[in-house]
Amino acid sequence: MNSRSENASLAKSFLRTIWDILLVYVVYQVCRAIFLVVNYSRYSEGVFGDNFWTLFKGSLVFDTSAIIYTNLLFLVLALIPLHWKEKNGVYKWIVKFAYIIPNSIAIIANLVDARYFQWTERRSTASVFEEFEHEDNIGQILGKEALSQWYLVLAAAVLIWILWKLYCNPLCFRPERNILSFIKYYAFRLVFFAVVAVMSVVGIRGGIDRSTRPITISNANQYVKSPIQAPLILNTPFSIIRTINKKAFVDPKYYSVDELQRIYTPLHKPVVDSLNINNKGKNVVILIVESFSREFMGCYNKDLEGGNYKGYTPFIDSLAKKSMIFQQSYCNGRKSIDGMPSVLSGIPYFVEPFFLTPASLNTLDGIAVELGKEGYQTAFFHGAKNGSMGFEAFANATGFQKYYGRTEFDEAPEFGGEAEFDGYWAIWDEPFLQFYAAEMSKMKEPFMTAVFTASSHHPFQIPDKYKSVYPEENLLIHKCIRYTDMSIGKFFETASRQPWYNNTIFVICSDHTNLSDHDEYQTDLGRFAGPVIFYAPGDTTLVGDRPGIAQQIDVMPTVLGYLGYEKPYISFGVDLLRTPAEETFAVSYFNGIYQILKGGYFVQFDGKEVTAVYAENDKLLKNNLVGTVNVDATVTFLKAFIQQYMSRMNENRLVVE
Repeated sequence: MNSRSENASLAKSFLRTIWDILLVYVVYQVCRAIFLVVNYSRYSEGVFGDNFWTLFKGSLVFDTSAIIYTNLLFLVLALIPLHWKEKNGVYKWIVKFAYIIPNSIAIIANLVDARYFQWTERRSTASVFEEFEHEDNIGQILGKEALSQWYLVLAAAVLIWILWKLYCNPLCFRPERNILSFIKYYAFRLVFFAVVAVMSVVGIRGGIDRSTRPITISNANQYVKSPIQAPLILNTPFSIIRTINKKAFVDPKYYSVDELQRIYTPLHKPVVDSLNINNKGKNVVILIVESFSREFMGCYNKDLEGGNYKGYTPFIDSLAKKSMIFQQSYCNGRKSIDGMPSVLSGIPYFVEPFFLTPASLNTLDGIAVELGKEGYQTAFFHGAKNGSMGFEAFANATGFQKYYGRTEFDEAPEFGGEAEFDGYWAIWDEPFLQFYAAEMSKMKEPFMTAVFTASSHHPFQIPDKYKSVYPEENLLIHKCIRYTDMSIGKFFETASRQPWYNNTIFVICSDHTNLSDHDEYQTDLGRFAGPVIFYAPGDTTLVGDRPGIAQQIDVMPTVLGYLGYEKPYISFGVDLLRTPAEETFAVSYFNGIYQILKGGYFVQFDGKEVTAVYAENDKLLKNNLVGTVNVDATVTFLKAFIQQYMSRMNENRLVVE
């Protein structure tokens, strides 16, 4: 074999591998088309409109991940540089079956879901095996379904036959027995193997951007206009693979249904009274501020450091004097992906980040959903790359009509464009918050918006022009907090000149806490201590320190209560304006332990028994009172809260039935 024919043979083997993978892509799209036809009544609107290419692009992202997962063995066997395998007949059959069998299973799974979706309205996940594991007649059920849905069986058979017939054997070259030929073979094979390995990692993760975490089924919401469209761009192999060993929500069944309802329910019913009679139609602006711990604020720490603590947020401290705050206020999670569901949908973090679980595809409630019913324009703002952290997906799923990210910011050059990118995560807070204020001024009232800031985030950098203004202090984050506080101050300065300002309720809270240099903020409770501030210009009913406990999940019911919202809805928090202080509480989940602050005690519960109890004023959690004080009522409430959460997640009951 001469050099030219060797090169052609090597290229042919590479092209055959690419052909085999592209063939699987086509098969997945055919399965999706069948899925659409079978369930067309659910998708007759919105699929072939202006969102079609977005849906198609999203489907390729999830198909790529699934195809790589299911074809890893085939790719390794086909591409590993071992010259003796190229002409080995047995090895060729092994490679072919490593291709046919996993892809055939994928075809069957996709087409089975085309039918099963009619009952679940979601792609099957790994939990489907648990759902039917105790059914002794599953074979009979499947047999009947196969007969009644013969066309799906036929489609599966045809697609598997196509894979078999059109499969191209990639093992078509064996080097001549000379050193030059062997060098060429191994050089080409090693390079191609390395390239495919890198591309496989990127494909499984869903992208190359450093802000991209391995995609999960919740990321499907990023590409759709309605949550019901998410299963259309997902595929069943991906949904199953990405949820294996991801059983986050298990109903503990502590109480009967009737007992559970008597103890605790997240169902909120409307109240119209003197507190909200004049607030209908007010705008809502929510600032979720990255890493904004209570520790950083003087208004929350009047006794810290002997009463001399000033903190790092002079503007927030000044605003707090005109706002409603709670000295005991908390976040419900420890990550950014926990904060958004807590604040905007009243869903706390338990066990796993909510929108990294299959429950993220449930029908979701949220403040944007509810106010959208009242004619509000709604929009979510985040200065990172569009789609980063899954925020765009969650915003779409919870009713936000528009999403403004780095792309939209760059399209408004008067704010600095790409030059204002921090080089790591997002647009600097100061220009992005000015952009935020400007975009709201273009919206029709009433509107509801939320912004998620980014500058007070690792690696804790600030713009060069402010490095002499905000020098390094005790912690790396302190200069960032000062910068963000200044940025928020400038935002309010701009907003105060807008015609909508005095007709608005503002909420300021954090997504989670971060670095700490005070012991009381480093405890199992203190690490969740974040601000929850309500400010309505000119409204004296929202001024002053209030008794009781506030948490992120209270934002939605408190705002809706303030506005006199008249429809029932689901939220796990409480309306702080109407709930007696002794009935307020804060929940969290930390390293396998459920935590609740309520009734004068901080209780830790492992799901079966109480592991610790601390007095509310034991800020350093030094004295464990378990077994010496009666916290039965609090534990009963917590167990009911957990059961309501778990059962509603598993049964898709996060909206009013």
